[in-house]
Amino acid sequence: MLRPLVAIIGRPNVGKSTLFNRIIGSRDAIVHDRPGVTRDLKYAETDWAGKDFTLMDTGGYLPGSEDKIERAVFGQVQDAIHQADLVVFLLDAQTGPTGLDEEIAQLLKRSGCEVLVTINKVDKESDEVNCAEFYRLGLGKPVSVSAMHSRKVGDFLDAVISCPSISKPSAPPKDKPLISLAVVGRPNVGKSSFINALFGEEKLIVTDVPGTTRDSIDTVFKYHGQEFLLIDTAGLRKKAKVRDALEYYSTVRSLRSIQRCDVTIVILDATAGLESQDMRILQEAINLNKGIILAVNKWDLIQKETNTAKEYEDEVKDNLKSANFLPILFISALTKQRIFKVIDIAKSVNEERGKTIKTAALNKFLIEATTRYAPPSMNHREVKIKYCTQVKSSPPVFSFFVNEPKAIKANYRSYLENQLRQKFGFFGVPLSLLFRKK
Repeated sequence: MLRPLVAIIGRPNVGKSTLFNRIIGSRDAIVHDRPGVTRDLKYAETDWAGKDFTLMDTGGYLPGSEDKIERAVFGQVQDAIHQADLVVFLLDAQTGPTGLDEEIAQLLKRSGCEVLVTINKVDKESDEVNCAEFYRLGLGKPVSVSAMHSRKVGDFLDAVISCPSISKPSAPPKDKPLISLAVVGRPNVGKSSFINALFGEEKLIVTDVPGTTRDSIDTVFKYHGQEFLLIDTAGLRKKAKVRDALEYYSTVRSLRSIQRCDVTIVILDATAGLESQDMRILQEAINLNKGIILAVNKWDLIQKETNTAKEYEDEVKDNLKSANFLPILFISALTKQRIFKVIDIAKSVNEERGKTIKTAALNKFLIEATTRYAPPSMNHREVKIKYCTQVKSSPPVFSFFVNEPKAIKANYRSYLENQLRQKFGFFGVPLSLLFRKK
């Protein structure tokens, strides 16, 4: 059985993301005093008093808006209401019930879902009197909370897990661990479109407005018996272009998404080619030793001849230089061309990342590699690499024991890495080579 799903909904600026962050114990959702900051559905697994559940943060409910993004948010909030086992209807004690609150209340009544009316911004005892007027919404007894000041959050969570739809057995542990995939790239290259194509429905907002996705969105996706955690992230921009505070938080969140994934899927725009910003994103993933796939999106827009794909791949690999070990796939999120091949390759890259090579095989390899090309001498002294072992996997780390570690320069490191890849694979996986004094 899946964990029960609790969705927080309400009109803009009532404190949904603040409450979400307070419950999960971290500043995971972006919080800002500008209305409408949360655009996508955002999930987090959490627990209270031994009860596990999944928490969902939603965008502010704005029916009838002409704004393209706000219309998409409106549709997603409605979808969240139908998905959720329990809807936390969050309201503002300082403003009292508004016409929009009453409209949301009518929608919730028609949906037939279980609702916990929650009054936020009840910052002190004297504010409790403001809660009485919310009875007129006709959705039962409200509970009060101050998400900002953490007042009565425990009482609120007690009420959540006491609801009939939540007090069900938690899901049993998974037989297979999740493989987490961070979907990253420059703004407007088609990251959310790629994930939506996998799901076949509008799980995430997709528009042609660059920068639509501000938060990192976690979504579970099952494929051929294996569960993946897909992380859709805000497009990374150059620091000089990060002028707005919200965009700064989004960039930081994207880098954090790379930090916590197993495999990074870097989406490129086929019509733009490999740009310097793409290289910066790749370098972040390489520095963090993540598995990496390059997915060249919008391939349907490219005029093709016999060798177009090979020529494009050769040009990309030439620009990648030492990072030319990365798999490159040509996809179209619009036509769904090869999108599931990306998932197949991601699974393989994750397996490569967790691979362990026996010490005997490594030392046989070392003899062959150093016989073929010996390390350069240092101060007329012969340099000998005497022993090699793998000290870690996921990501793979190799230790080489040398009589003169400082003599091993970058070009010889590259040689050994290339030889390792030719012998043992590790496609799509950065390798760490350590040289220690014997």
